[in-house]
Order: sequence, then C-alpha cells, then structure tokens
Amino acid sequence: MHEHDAVSCPAVFVAAPASGQGKTTVTSALARMLRRQGRVVRVFKTGPDYLDPRVLAQASGQPVDQLDLWMAGEAYCRQRLFEAAREADLILVEGAMGLFDGEPSSADLAALFGLPMVIVMDVKGMAQTAAALVAGLAGFRDDVRIAGLIANACGSARHRELIEDALPATVPLLAAMPRDPALALPERHLGLVQAEEIRDDLEARFDAGAEALAAEDLAESLLALPPVAFTPAPTEASAPPAWLAGRTIAVARDAAFSFVYQANLDLLERMGATLRFFSPLADTSLPACDALWLPGGYPELHAEGLAANAALRDDLRRAFDDDLPILAECGGLLYCLETLTDQDGETHAMLGLLPGAGAMRGRRGCQGMQSAELPEGPVRGHAHHRSQASGTPEPIAHGRRQRHPAPGEAIYRARGLTASYLHLFFPDNPAAVARLFGAAAVADDSTKECHA
Repeated sequence: MHEHDAVSCPAVFVAAPASGQGKTTVTSALARMLRRQGRVVRVFKTGPDYLDPRVLAQASGQPVDQLDLWMAGEAYCRQRLFEAAREADLILVEGAMGLFDGEPSSADLAALFGLPMVIVMDVKGMAQTAAALVAGLAGFRDDVRIAGLIANACGSARHRELIEDALPATVPLLAAMPRDPALALPERHLGLVQAEEIRDDLEARFDAGAEALAAEDLAESLLALPPVAFTPAPTEASAPPAWLAGRTIAVARDAAFSFVYQANLDLLERMGATLRFFSPLADTSLPACDALWLPGGYPELHAEGLAANAALRDDLRRAFDDDLPILAECGGLLYCLETLTDQDGETHAMLGLLPGAGAMRGRRGCQGMQSAELPEGPVRGHAHHRSQASGTPEPIAHGRRQRHPAPGEAIYRARGLTASYLHLFFPDNPAAVARLFGAAAVADDSTKECHA
C-alpha cells in the first residue's frame, strides 16, 4: 500500500449530551474490552485535556493524542487519524462536553471526518425520556449520524427495557452499563485523578467495565459498522526543519508537573532537540541543558515538597540568572512565583523568579481556548486553572480569546523566562516554539501551516 493511499478502518466517535455522563468511563472500558480480545484500538481525545488521555492510554495500551480543529488544525487531525487507521482494528474518538457544544464542536469534528457517533448518557432517574433526548440529538443536524446509545448507570433489566423500547428504530441501544460505583473513574478539582497515581485501581475498573460491555456483544456491533476512509493531510510532507538541533531542553516531569501533550514532546524531538526529564520534587540537580520547560500540573498538591527541595530550586535560579530560555505554563507559572498557598491555606516558598503570590480559589476558575500572542509568534492553546496570581509584574502581552474581545491570560517575561497560565499546543506554530526555546536561526517567513 502506498503511504498516501486512503485507509479504511472502523471508527466511532463517543459523545454525550453533556459533561459528566461517563464518556471516559465507557471509552476506557470499551478500549480495554477490545484489547483483551487481542485487537489494536487507537483512542483519541477531543479538545485540550491532559488527564483523560493518560487514562485512555492505560486502558488501550496505545498512545492517545488530542484532536481539536481550532487548537491543532484540520491537517494535524487528519494526519493523526490516517496514521492510526493504518494500524488499528478500531478507532475511538472521545468527545468533550456535549456533542454540539463549542465552536468547533465534537459534532463538527465527527462530521468533517465522517465518524459515526455513539451517545453515552447517564440514564439515572429517567427511562423513556432518555430515548426522547437521544431522538432529539439524532435529528438536530443532518451531517452527523448517531449509530446508537450506550445507557450508563442503568439501574436494572427493566430500566434497560423501558429505554430500548422507546428508542427510535434508527438509533439502537448498543449496551447498558450498570449503576456501579466500582466502574466510575475517580476525580479531583481539575478533572480525573492522574492515571499514574492510581494505576492498580484503574486496572480493576477497566476490567470490570470491559466485562460489563463484553456481555453485550458491543465489539461485534461496532466492528460491523461501515468502515471510514481516512486520507493523509496534504501538508504531511512539510515537516519542520531541525531548528533545535544540538539543543538540550530539560522538561519537568513528576506528580507536580505532568500536563504535557505528547504531541509537544514529539515536535521538539522532530525539530532536533534532545529532551532530558527531571523531577522538581525528587531531583537535587538540574540536568545539563540549553533551555527549560516547566509545564502545568498540580504544584498546589505538592507545594511543601517543592519548597523543601532547596538544591533543585537553587539550580533553577542559576539557570534563570544565566538567561536560559524558560517556558513556564500554568502550574509552572505558580512554581516561578515567590509563594504558593495550597488548598489547606498553607503558604510555601517557591522559586521567586517572578514577583507575585499564587493561591487556590476554591471552585471558581478560568478555562477557555486562547492564542498566546508572543513576540516569537502566536501559538494556540488553552487555559484551565482554579488558582490566581497576585502581585505580578506588568505583562508583556495577553492571550487572545477564541470568541471574546476581552484580553485573555497575562503573559509575563523576565530575562529568558516566559510565564503564563496558558498551556500551549506546540504544533500550531513550530517556528515560534523553536524561537521560544532559543533556536538561533528560524526563517522569518516560516508559517503556521505545519501541523504534521
């Protein structure tokens, strides 16, 4: 087969009428069920999400990438799906929020690539009304196809029967997940608990969910759907030049700093960078490097440990004083401030690279898609945090919101440090990212069309 030929593969878009319906629970159970049958399942997550992909990767045994038409672009999404189709028996794409929410929405992505949608709905407290809601979703747009319903939190065989009998003939009930707390995935203030923290517990939940779905012959139903034809992106050949060749980038990675897109790491390596990972919690010295990346995560849960690691903090301060390029995103920004007050009200000393204090602010937070308007060039990404930074210096710029004229997140710069609450999606603008990490020569006419 020629590498640019279309590839056909069964594929399903797992969507829901709203958040909190159990999409990740069902998608991970489905992935584990198929994996146990010896099938290769490639899973994608719609939108900017760091936690769900790691859960889905553990369930499926395969890497999980983000698909987002605004943040990543059509070409990037098209190429990732095409590459997955070349190796998978089934592709699963988990949606975000409700299937018609957002611009672009999950339904927009499904329609663009011809992916049939399966609705996951928490049916607790309703029966025939669940069928009415599904019928409404199925008729809302004529460019998406609803292939069936998976009823989550179903109370009994009679409950299932009432829903199934009321569904329109064009939307079958594919499966019913029982109402069982042992199947649900644990959550905390920014979403699901990180997979690495509860690996064994997740394994038990994946297997229980897989067994519940296996009894429904769901694999056969999904694999029998007409396969989807996937084509490569027309810009696939325009891989970024080796702008970062010879440069070593140290990347913080541990329980406090874990919000990293695999696509970002892949891009840095494709541009020639050598990546060296370190733990601000456990390591006492910084690896030799030419630039630093402090990504987001949960520093508020580990502030005491971060404050206690004085040796590593001193190394990071020396790197700052030496004008190394440093990118600090969200949790990384909090780490760069003078202090951080955790959820228990305890205040801990941080790096002090930027004036200011970070503090958690309960349930109130900020989220949304934004473009970071950097001197090196705009890079799309998103914000999602429940903390605030006060006493900070005047920002050099602000994020540009996707659909609102008000200024977005502040972007700070001090010496070689660039810090913001924004999480950047590097493949959106490889040239700008290369400049951000200190690339010496990046063509001035480089564009943002390179999403491969």
